[in-house]
Amino acid sequence: MSLLTSLARLRAIDEGVAQPIATVRHCHLSARPMVFIPLKLSGEAAAPLAAMLGTDADEPRLLVVTQPRNRDLRFAWAAEVAGALLPYVAGFAAETETVERRNADPYERALDAPQLIVPNRAGVAFTRLLGRSTRFRRTDGPFPVPEGVPLLGRWLTYFTERAAYPGSSLMLAATDELARHWASGQSALEDANLAALLAWITDGPDDAAEDPLIWPPAGPATDPGFDAEVLAPAMESGSAERITEALRTQLEPTWRLVWRAIGLLRELPPGASVAQRWEQDRGSFSGMTAQLAEGAPPQARRDGAVAAAARLARMERAQAAYDVQRAYDDPLVMAEYRLTGEAFAGEVVDTVPDHTEGEGRSRKLRPLVTIKTDDLVRIPPGTALGTPQRRGQGAELVSARDGLVTLKITKGMGRGKTPAPGAVPEAGERVCYTSLTDDFQGAAALPEPDQTPWTHGGPPRPYEPTDEDAREEWS
Repeated sequence: MSLLTSLARLRAIDEGVAQPIATVRHCHLSARPMVFIPLKLSGEAAAPLAAMLGTDADEPRLLVVTQPRNRDLRFAWAAEVAGALLPYVAGFAAETETVERRNADPYERALDAPQLIVPNRAGVAFTRLLGRSTRFRRTDGPFPVPEGVPLLGRWLTYFTERAAYPGSSLMLAATDELARHWASGQSALEDANLAALLAWITDGPDDAAEDPLIWPPAGPATDPGFDAEVLAPAMESGSAERITEALRTQLEPTWRLVWRAIGLLRELPPGASVAQRWEQDRGSFSGMTAQLAEGAPPQARRDGAVAAAARLARMERAQAAYDVQRAYDDPLVMAEYRLTGEAFAGEVVDTVPDHTEGEGRSRKLRPLVTIKTDDLVRIPPGTALGTPQRRGQGAELVSARDGLVTLKITKGMGRGKTPAPGAVPEAGERVCYTSLTDDFQGAAALPEPDQTPWTHGGPPRPYEPTDEDAREEWS
């Protein structure tokens, strides 16, 4: 937890309401997201009880497993989920655009992409388990499953993998996104309770928000009291209607909370880099669609050494890019780096727009800018700098002492012998510079390397399940 977030939590405790820690929204929100709220049987690793899902807050769809330990009923339930989710996903693959790439062939990218929203991280983890439990199944031979179940598993696995990818918005956990934009007066563990976190953001802490009778747990596990007093008698009765209504009482409150969270996030303006990251998501989604069309095998149970190293490298680069983008988009995030000395803000007190370096044909325009700042600057001379105010501009620190910082602009001034209008900050202007540079952000959004269409040696061999895969139960 950063220093500013810690201070915001203390202030939330003092004022009795959550404090904003972002001025813009750092995730993309689809115009038609698919809200997915799974519920599982307590004490079981992956015995689904029910799911409520849909793209309309007023029309939730409830799917129930009346006997979660019955294998046939579980996969019949998975087929119902597939019937609701797969047409939603496929609807985004129809309309595409051609994207030109430097030193590579153009590719088709979907104009939009599906978005899955779950209540919390536990919902993401359970969805990952559902994907793993269904993507290797077969619709023929021994132990067959209904049509659509294996494909559902592959898409659920894909969404949960993207949920772990920094900056991706294809699958969001409502509690994570709320906590990224507001700091409550409770612990990070308590922020996983969607009802409690929303209470802090809207009206302040409320004991009723933690009452499972008023706001049942956001899943995927049910409340023990509900299991003993309501669910167990309903299952013993054998009445499907009674079981369905009991589970509806557990899911409908969470359904309302998730849509309430979406509404709160929509009120924030999107950050400048959100659209670019969504382009990358659309490219990744298009790559996954192409893989399925070309007969690629299901995702492996675990990565090999090379694949794991490549995935780790991609995620590290994505995390670094995401951190920089958030800082450039949001002054509150940039303030964290000002506290550590990696960024500084101040007022321009002097400029030398026509300053040059070198002689003759090697002479280069290098305007000088002097800034008065109260921030502690821990950036050594010669460090490359960037600024959120002029994202295409590059600068280099010349000196920093006694509250005065001198830097020279190295790029982003135009091609003339004098700087383009507005390229050099003017005296009296408030500016911010940082050693976090966003040079990499200008590149065209490409599909992730693990989601590009198969171009080496043709499509892979069809996947052949082993006997162990066929015998494996939902676990």
